[in-house]
This record gives sequence, structure tokens and C-alpha cells, in this order.
Amino acid sequence: MEFNLILVGLAGVIAAATPIVFATIGETITEKAGVTNLSVNGTIILSAMTGFAVATSTDNLWLGFLAGAFVGALVAAIVAFSSITLKQSQVAVGFVLTLMCRDLAYFLGNPFMGLSGPRVPPAFEIPLLSKIPILGTLFFNQDILVYLSFLLIIFANIYVYKTRPGLSLQGIGERPASAYIRGTNVNKMRYIYTILGGALVGVAGPMYSLSVKAGWKGTISGLDGIGWIVLAIVIFGGWNPLRGSLGAYLFAFLQWLGLVLQTSLPGIPSQVLQVAPFPLMILTLLLVNIGNAEWVDRTIMGLPENVRPAISRLLRSMKTNPPSSLGVPFENE
Repeated sequence: MEFNLILVGLAGVIAAATPIVFATIGETITEKAGVTNLSVNGTIILSAMTGFAVATSTDNLWLGFLAGAFVGALVAAIVAFSSITLKQSQVAVGFVLTLMCRDLAYFLGNPFMGLSGPRVPPAFEIPLLSKIPILGTLFFNQDILVYLSFLLIIFANIYVYKTRPGLSLQGIGERPASAYIRGTNVNKMRYIYTILGGALVGVAGPMYSLSVKAGWKGTISGLDGIGWIVLAIVIFGGWNPLRGSLGAYLFAFLQWLGLVLQTSLPGIPSQVLQVAPFPLMILTLLLVNIGNAEWVDRTIMGLPENVRPAISRLLRSMKTNPPSSLGVPFENE
């Protein structure tokens, strides 16, 4: 019985990670194109409020998701215009936008505080696949949003690494001058991928307010901070859609673990366990990127000869590097 409860809990982890998966892949695509969108946190909050408001007002769930995607695309378009056309600081513009979007959501969302609205239909089993031991419970007895996230992970990974447009996407983020010489309109494609990535981030908001944390509760919705975790997960994932998605599941698992441990560790205040996933993700991020430090190379050189290759291979496999032209405006010459 206890094993079944753990399986159900882990299935809940996968469901809870779904909005983070969408936002992480969206931001990964944007940054692969060479643009940093720091408005992710505010975008998620504003799109959550907007999606809930539209779905409640129209009694149409899917219009709520479209509204969330539109908000995300609009905010991303502002980032793109400011950074690509006006050549303004992507960091400054994104940071201001995330604060503005957050406060705007809290202000405009007051009329919808505490209202009940439509909600994504509950989980449904996929015939045959849901009967597979363990895997059936974890992956094939979920709601439609989770299934869409699985498809998104597969599609994004294939698109980025196995298709010609995906290779072009990598090119405009790594070597935009070379991509331009080969005939790619770098700034146009950066606009497209920034807006597309922003739309995926925008969809993550209604996933909270219409599913994971149904309803709109303003400042106590528990969404503030998720966007910053998404940005950290993109780095943790090495700007790889699949690895970033695994980071999203890791964060959701840490949140679930904090809830489970509350009953096992009554001496620790519940607030500590609730916020623990955030510093743990930062620690994980540091461990993943520790291989980039020069002092680590010097330390490895001082290790015994028999263990040095194994440690070096491990750190090399974990090492991540951002796209070479991330945050750098491109001038057509």
C-alpha cells in the first residue's frame, strides 16, 4: 500500500512539473536564439491571472490558455523589440518587465480573487499503456496537459538537434555572423523564436491557475519565484530541452519531498521544508557548473593518476556552456 502511495505521489510530481517544463523549454528556445528573456517570472504570474480571468469570463477553458500564450508572446515581443531593434540591455528590460507584469497581475486580478472557474478535466488512462506496472501509473494516467508536455519535450529535442531549422536556431545563437552569411535573417529569426518561447512561457501561467493551483489568489497564489527557478533550470539543463525538462522534474520532486518530510521531521518548521527546494536547486546548479572553474582543473591535476580520468570525465559530462552570442545584439554588416 505504501509503495502505491509513493507511485501516486511521483505521478503528482510529473503533473506539478508540467508548467515548469513548458516555461523551461520556451526560455531554452529563446536563449538558444541568443536572447535572454528575464521577464519569465512576471510573465507566468500575469498569464496565470489573465488565463483564469478569460476562462472564467467566457466559461471556455481553452480560451484561457490562448490568452496566457498571447500575454507571454506580447511580453516577449517587447523584450525582442527593445533588445534586437533598440539594442537596449536585455537584462534591464527583462527585469523591469517582470516586476511590472507581476504588479499588474495583482492589480488587475483583484475582481477575480477567490472566484471558482473552469478547470482542466481530471486525469484519464491511456488504454493498455496505463496497465504497465509502475510506468502506467506514472506516465499514462495523467491529464491532457501532461501528455502535451511529453510531446513537447520530444518535439523540441528533435527539432533543435535533428532538423535543419533547429541547426539554424543553434547557429544564430552561437555564430550569428556565419548564419547571416549563409542566408539566415538573424534578427528576424530571433524575433520569431523569442516570441514563440514567450508564448510557451505564457501557457505555463494558466496551467497553474486552471489546473495545478486552480483559481487566482493574488499574492498568495504561490507563483512568485517560479520564473526565476525556470531561468536557473535552463542553465542547469545546459540549454538542452531534454535536460532542462529533467531539471523541471527534479525541482517538482524536491517540492514533493519537502511535503513528505514534514510528517517525518516534526522538529523542523514546515516553512523551512517548503522553501528548501529553492536553495537546493541553486546548490545543484553550482554543482553542475563547477567544472567551469579553473581551480577545479588545478584540483583534478593534483588527484591520484588512477582516479583523475574518471573525475575529469564526470565533470566534463556535467559541464554546460551558454550559446556564444547569448545577450549580444547582432548588426547586419
